[in-house]
Amino acid sequence: MSKLSILDELVERYYQLQYHQNHALKQRLTDVQQWQKQRLQLSHQTLFSQPKNQHMASYFVSRLYGSPDFDALATQIERMIQHAHKVEKLIPATAIHTGTHAISLALLAVELDEQLAKNLLHHYPAKLAISDDMIASSLKELNQQHKRQQQLDMTDQLGEYLDQYLRSRLLHTAFKLAKPLAYKHRFHTAYDFIAEGFQALKPMTSANDFVKEFTQQERQVLLQIQHGKAQPFQIQRE
Repeated sequence: MSKLSILDELVERYYQLQYHQNHALKQRLTDVQQWQKQRLQLSHQTLFSQPKNQHMASYFVSRLYGSPDFDALATQIERMIQHAHKVEKLIPATAIHTGTHAISLALLAVELDEQLAKNLLHHYPAKLAISDDMIASSLKELNQQHKRQQQLDMTDQLGEYLDQYLRSRLLHTAFKLAKPLAYKHRFHTAYDFIAEGFQALKPMTSANDFVKEFTQQERQVLLQIQHGKAQPFQIQRE
């Protein structure tokens, strides 16, 4: 079985998202994603501001939790599936595995945020600026706790995969050498999605350390929402 077979399911899930046929929902999803980006930067300001973490923080906010341009990415993924044998020759297997995991994580973020957007449209005027209280209330009503925990578990796994890559100079070299051919065959968006994560590793001694601190803080946020605490998105430090 091709190592790219999981991408079939991801593309199908992406095209099933309702915002493709609903302009109001698409706009509200964009609003939610913008709120998420700002919230992540505020909640994790101490972690994100450390010089060694800034590139990885940017990757998390703009790619994994901030919805990349899935239209272009999905189109290239479909082509990659059609030419799986060629792609598997171009890109090392470990990089493909890590990349598909990252794409799956990013898609889950879009799916969960679309649910939030639908809930907000149901309860509030479409043009009302999103507040922390609106998001916290929607999260509780939707009972996304299990899926958000799954999202964080997948993030932990990604940290482990990235650390494995960081320790492999041979894999790093092989992936870098694949770039000209990936661009030649017009797989550049998908290649760059993976490459940006690996590029963010360079200043770090361990991606896993960054990820573990991030997910620990996000689990704290989920608990604070569940318990109805005031300012639930603010990290409580000892």
